[in-house]
Amino acid sequence: MTAPMLSGERVYRIHWVLGTDRLRAVCHCGAEREFEEPVQLWEWLLAHPDHR
Repeated sequence: MTAPMLSGERVYRIHWVLGTDRLRAVCHCGAEREFEEPVQLWEWLLAHPDHR
């Protein structure tokens, strides 16, 4: 049995890019970007889409 996937206005997703050391961040607005550093990933996610 698979757990239901969360949805909503403030759901962020982080995917490991198979075969690499990179992470793909997906903002609740649909924007995506890849990162090597988790701290940079979270800074981008939490600031996006406002770019604070």
